[in-house]
Amino acid sequence: MALSTFDSHNPSTGEVFSTHPIYTSAEVQSAVASARGASKLWQELGFSGRRKVLLAWSALLINRIDECAQLISDETGKPISDASLEATLAIGHLTWAARNAREVLRSQNRQPGLLMANMSAVVERSPVGVVGVIGPWNYPIFTPMGSISYALASGNTVVFKPSEFAPSVGVWIAKTFAMVAPHPDIFHVVTGLGETGKALCESGVNKLAFTGSTKTAKIVAATCASTLTPVILECGGKDPVLVAKDADIETASDFTLWSAMSNAGQTCIGAERVYVEESVADKFIELIVEAGKKITPGAPGHGNYGPATMPKQLDIIKSHISDAISRGGSALLGGVNSVKPPFVEPVILVNVPEDSIAMQEETFGPTIIINRVRDMKEAIALSNASRYGLGASVWSKRNGKKIASQLQCGMVAINSTISFAAVASVPFGGVKESGYGRIHGPEGLLEFTYSRTVVKARFQLPIAFTSFKRSALGDKVIKKVVKLLHGRSLG
Repeated sequence: MALSTFDSHNPSTGEVFSTHPIYTSAEVQSAVASARGASKLWQELGFSGRRKVLLAWSALLINRIDECAQLISDETGKPISDASLEATLAIGHLTWAARNAREVLRSQNRQPGLLMANMSAVVERSPVGVVGVIGPWNYPIFTPMGSISYALASGNTVVFKPSEFAPSVGVWIAKTFAMVAPHPDIFHVVTGLGETGKALCESGVNKLAFTGSTKTAKIVAATCASTLTPVILECGGKDPVLVAKDADIETASDFTLWSAMSNAGQTCIGAERVYVEESVADKFIELIVEAGKKITPGAPGHGNYGPATMPKQLDIIKSHISDAISRGGSALLGGVNSVKPPFVEPVILVNVPEDSIAMQEETFGPTIIINRVRDMKEAIALSNASRYGLGASVWSKRNGKKIASQLQCGMVAINSTISFAAVASVPFGGVKESGYGRIHGPEGLLEFTYSRTVVKARFQLPIAFTSFKRSALGDKVIKKVVKLLHGRSLG
């Protein structure tokens, strides 16, 4: 007999936290149909009307931020402080999308060119319709809000399937929106396991935004391809940190440790591998190891970061540490025995071969690998020699931009770490097997619309070009105009 409900758990204790229905394929289809029915009214509100609704939602979330943070902490195990930061950043993106949608998506006049001088040319942006969103568990409000808020601001209705490891947060998000919504069915939430996500992919949504592992993203893309449903995929990463000899080593080590260990290392844009120039490597390693000794995992209120939210990740983390050491790497802090379910103590490894699993695959745990390089040229080459291309950090006082421009990834922070995620005006996303498409910024709004070209004859030319009545004179004029306009470039 198929299950009709599932439980989410407090990852620190293993206790059941909440119980939710498993939406069937038929129920998902019904939710999408309802969202489609609400689409016309939501679009007719226009940018001003939607802005008022979304800013009211933002104000509501701000007033209830402590409630939101507590819910995130309970369901993911992260400290309240981190949960509050996550909620704050999500609200920032919601506000930006609401305030900037009109300007980004306004119709644009285009020059028709001399040959078509009698025409006006306009490019309009229209919402795609119903957007499906499949969210992750590691940042259960920040990450999906990067799709939900931008899709809503663009005039779409949304059906959201939260992770089965953090469904309560997703349900809460939808409930708060309902409190300010001008009419029902603009934003639905459907809870469930993998089959519910599959049903959303097959439901006929007009676009789907997915965040999760690269392995699952490929399945999502293949499923959506059967109905030509376009997708935005934000997948895993193996994000490098490049530390040049002119870097502020103290700050670089401090920020890199936080990037690697915060949220128990469960951050797709968190630091996983460090390439540090030989001349400053000893100092960098000494500082990061000493700082690492002072942080500990624990339940909220008792540690610097929490447990592994997804229990099966513990075996992956352990296997990566074991592989790195067996291949000749050294553990300067922690090791295989640092995995103490449901927690993982900080692990710092050095001199790990580049072809090891620990250097090639996403670990998603509180571990960091530090390898020495001769110079930044080698660091860049090693950083790019990965199937992933999500984010990166560069530490250099003089050459940060030069180094950053050579990295094959979607986002780079110079003398900072993962700061690009907090800047609402810039796009977020990766290349290679880290996915495609963008959320956040103008690009995020454009992703949830399609372009429509509208050309109009302002007056009729004396010589008709698009007619069976076109004469030899007309052909001669066309050739002459083309030669006049482009002859030099053709010569």
